[in-house]
Amino acid sequence: MSQKTVRLTMAQAVARFLTKQMTMIDGEKTPIFGGVFAIFGHGNVAGIGEALHGIKDTLPTYRAQNEQGMANAAIAFAKASFRRRFMACTTSIGPGALNMVTSAALAHVNRLPVLLLPGDVFANRRPDPVLQQIEDFGDGTMTVNDCFRPVSRYFDRITRPEQIIPALRRAMQVLTDPADCGPVTLSLCQDVQAEAYDYPESFFDEKSGPPAACIRMQTNWPMRLRC
Repeated sequence: MSQKTVRLTMAQAVARFLTKQMTMIDGEKTPIFGGVFAIFGHGNVAGIGEALHGIKDTLPTYRAQNEQGMANAAIAFAKASFRRRFMACTTSIGPGALNMVTSAALAHVNRLPVLLLPGDVFANRRPDPVLQQIEDFGDGTMTVNDCFRPVSRYFDRITRPEQIIPALRRAMQVLTDPADCGPVTLSLCQDVQAEAYDYPESFFDEKSGPPAACIRMQTNWPMRLRC
C-alpha cells in the first residue's frame, strides 16, 4: 500500500513540521516552539520567509533587528522555560548568519536548545558566487555556515528537499535530550528552500515530547535524568 504524501516546498515542510511538535507542561499539551525570530534577507526571504508567513497564525514570527540579539533572546527563552520549550532563528546568508555564531557557542557550552536556520548558498551552484558568499578557491563546498559546526550539537546542510526528513528528526532528538541538548544548525540552501517534494503525510503527524518533569534545569553540567 503506497504511503500518502503531500507536495510542499522544503521551506513549507520545515514550517509545518515545527508546528506539529508538542510538549506536556503541567498536564497541558503546548507547542514546543514558542515562535521564530527572523531577520530576512538574501538567502531566506523568498523561501523560509514565505513559508513562515503562511503559518503566522500558528507559529508566530518575531522580526528582530540584530542576529546575535535575537539568538541570545532565544537562548534566554529556553532557559526561562527550563528547556521545555525553545525558539527557532532564521537569517540571511553571510554576515547575517555569522552574527549568530557567538550565540551558538553560548548555547553549546550551557546545553541550551535553540534551532538555527541560516540561509545558505545555491546548492546547484549555477549562481556562483552569490551576494555575501565566501569564496574559498581551495574548497568548493565551503560556506560561512561551516563556522557553526564546532558550536552545534547537530549540524546539517540541506542540499536536497528530502534531506529535511531525517535532519529534522535528528534535530528534535538533540533539542529534547535532557543531557546532551544544545544548539542545532540546519543550513538551508536558498534554491532548495523553494524546491517541491512529495513528503509523507506521516512526517507531519503531531508529536508530543517527554513530560516536563523529565526536563529540569540543574546547575551541574552535564546531567542525565531518568523519568
